[in-house]
Amino acid sequence: MFDYTFQWKQALARLPKMLDGAVITMEVAIISMLLGILFAILLTMFRQTKSRPLNAIATTWIEIARNTPALFQIYMAHFGVASFGIHFSPFTSLLIGITFNNAGYLAENFRGALKAIPDTQARAGQSLGMSPVQSFRYIVLPQMLRISFLPMTNQMVWAILMTSLGVTVGMNSDLYGVTQDLNALTFRTFELFAIAGVIFYIITKVITLSARLIAARLFRY
Repeated sequence: MFDYTFQWKQALARLPKMLDGAVITMEVAIISMLLGILFAILLTMFRQTKSRPLNAIATTWIEIARNTPALFQIYMAHFGVASFGIHFSPFTSLLIGITFNNAGYLAENFRGALKAIPDTQARAGQSLGMSPVQSFRYIVLPQMLRISFLPMTNQMVWAILMTSLGVTVGMNSDLYGVTQDLNALTFRTFELFAIAGVIFYIITKVITLSARLIAARLFRY
């Protein structure tokens, strides 16, 4: 028989703490995306080189990131490396795990974007006296990032949602971790997690809609 009594006022009173947790969630997501983009660019360059070791590093990274659960990657960053005497805080472990995942997926997006860019453009840059690195930096890279803009937005949304996995390694300062701790204190499970779900939804919708507006303005031609 349904006898649950909703107490929304008690849950809403904890909203400021949950919003503080949302700030940490955004911090982890933004930093992991910025680092993920940088590593993804390096991985993309590694896969374009004729160096077998560099190519192998890029391929291994991408295969692990795309074919294992994100939780496994976060666990390895926190518990796995601890076996070798390397200890990271829950925040750092979560950041490493999400960055690793972001870089792997973004590298594949970048590889697909490169296929849409004619090779003649890079060769044209080299014919003007640019080195291969300069040609990639000034001609290929801007176009690659432009083509990958919306997929990067999707990855940003995924990064925000992945932060909820931090609770498994003791992260309790992000939105999900704060909600979990508040639930243990108040036992208002439905109300608290419903509010957390709404906050997650608003954050992701704002990012998605903002990205569409930016894309429509910057990439209209």
